[in-house]
Amino acid sequence: MEVVPSLLSADFSRLKEEIRIMEKVGARRLHLDVMDGHFVPNITFGPFIIESIRKLTSLHLETHLMIENPAKYIEAFIRAGSDTVIIHIEASADIIRDLKKIRELGAKAGIVLNPPTSFESVEPYFEYIDHFLVMTVNPGFGGQKMINAALSKVTLAGPYQKQFGFPIEVDGGININTIEEARAAGTDLFVAGSAVFSARNPSESFKALSEKLLSA
Repeated sequence: MEVVPSLLSADFSRLKEEIRIMEKVGARRLHLDVMDGHFVPNITFGPFIIESIRKLTSLHLETHLMIENPAKYIEAFIRAGSDTVIIHIEASADIIRDLKKIRELGAKAGIVLNPPTSFESVEPYFEYIDHFLVMTVNPGFGGQKMINAALSKVTLAGPYQKQFGFPIEVDGGININTIEEARAAGTDLFVAGSAVFSARNPSESFKALSEKLLSA
């Protein structure tokens, strides 16, 4: 189990420093939220920023594509340096094709569900993935309160995880008060944005979340 810092909440004017802090405190991966202003209302960054981040760090980069027509951009994000590319079942016109393409290009393929999307909609695709992400907020903005009911999808994915071996990740509302419940549901990876980077001391906040996981 591990905490995954989300750069959505980082200070981009000092991004190199923020990444170095996460490296020193023991983070092993970074979560990168790509938003297009269409699939979700917010806009963040594209492949060029990820290429710059790749030059700054050797940490595992998981890129979460909150965009329409992800198939059009998969290759660009992998070429930029993404190790894992996670796509929304709600946005893909052909989810099997897109997951296969990610793998063929040398990255790990992930699938993600929004809170209103049923677990049953993803069940046929577990054999094609290397990573399963459950949104525990409605995507688009950081700092939201966790939708606890969405954690049931983590538990439901447990038998498939045993069969296919992928990690289960949650994204949304993770903080010192909610991380235990997410862990109890069966989560492996815990995306934390504002709980880390909006804290007075991001390093200490990351440590506190990680220690909470170990003590739970």
